[in-house]
Parts: sequence; structure tokens; C-alpha cells
Amino acid sequence: MSGTATVHVVDDDAAMRDSLRTLLEAAGFAVRTFDSASAFLGSEPKGLGCVLTDVRMPEIDGLALLRRLREQGVHLPVIVMTGQGDIAIAVQAMKAGAIDFLEKPFDDATLIEAVGKAQKQSEKLREVAEASAEAAARLATLTPREREVFDLLVAGLPNKAIANSLGASPRTIEVHRARVFEKLKAHNLPDLVRLLLAAEPPAA
Repeated sequence: MSGTATVHVVDDDAAMRDSLRTLLEAAGFAVRTFDSASAFLGSEPKGLGCVLTDVRMPEIDGLALLRRLREQGVHLPVIVMTGQGDIAIAVQAMKAGAIDFLEKPFDDATLIEAVGKAQKQSEKLREVAEASAEAAARLATLTPREREVFDLLVAGLPNKAIANSLGASPRTIEVHRARVFEKLKAHNLPDLVRLLLAAEPPAA
């Protein structure tokens, strides 16, 4: 399922799960339903898609689910569904990483729009992850000394200061610097900085 954008519906209410599946499938979305957060987490979710979860559920509620997903490194966008009077919980969910919340009862158009936005966010997250993996792989080709030179270059140090810091001659640093640029296919210092930022993106 990793190549298909899937809406993972998590709700302990069977009627709600069936209703959401029918509506989302009619709108063209691939859907998987789960009767608990535990069942969803046990499915090892990954790939493209989003999560549509109720906030109030037994055992693991929506807020706990958000925390578990982050702990497991799962970056699927999450939309939480809340009942009336649960706005404070919805705010907590947003602070915990949810990208949106829907207050029940919500209309079909609002749901479809929210899920569509979440799916687009999922695509962006995958692009960031792929760019990060590629950048990290390129950085991994550097030797330990070349990585030291790289780190000092992106910190803004000139060759002479790098040489003093590493106890090497400026000529040796020039050689390492040239190898760093060659291995990383970089043309200038901004290229190196962009590569570092791509390899270490901010947490989602």
C-alpha cells in the first residue's frame, strides 16, 4: 500500500467507520478502517495518505495516537474528529501535530476538502523525506576528516580558520575542500548549506 494514497480511518464507532468509508470511497479515495488506535498502529502505517481519527476512544485516544505516531517516526498528516464541547482537546491535538480538526456533525464537503488537503500535505512530506534521504546518502560518502571540513565550511569558517581548528595545513584543507565539493556535486557554499538543510529537515 506504500505507493497508494490511503485514508486511514480510526474510530471505535462501527457506524461512523462505515459511513466515512462509503463517503470517501465515493469521492475517489482509497480507504482502510480500524476500530482502535492499537489496530491502526499494529498495521505499521507508512507511505502516502493521511489519518482521520476520532479523539475520544478507549485505551488509546486521539491525542495518544498522535504521540505514538511521532514516536514511531510516522509522518502521515492527521485530521482529528471531535464532538461538541471538545474544542479544547482539538486545540491540544493541533499543538501535538494534527493538521486539522473536524467538529461533529460535519458536512460531506468539509470532510472531503480536509482529506484532500491532507493528501496533498502527505505528498509534500514524501518529497521532503526523499530529498532528505538523498542528501544524507551523499553526505555519507565523505570521510570523517572531509565531514569535519564540511561542517566547518557550512559554519562559515574560511580555509585558514579550518586549518587552525583541525591542526592541518591550509593546503591540506584546500584538498579536502575540493573533495567535499566534488563528492557532493556542489558548486558553491550555498549548495553545501542547502544540502545540509535537506539532510536534516525540521521535525514534522
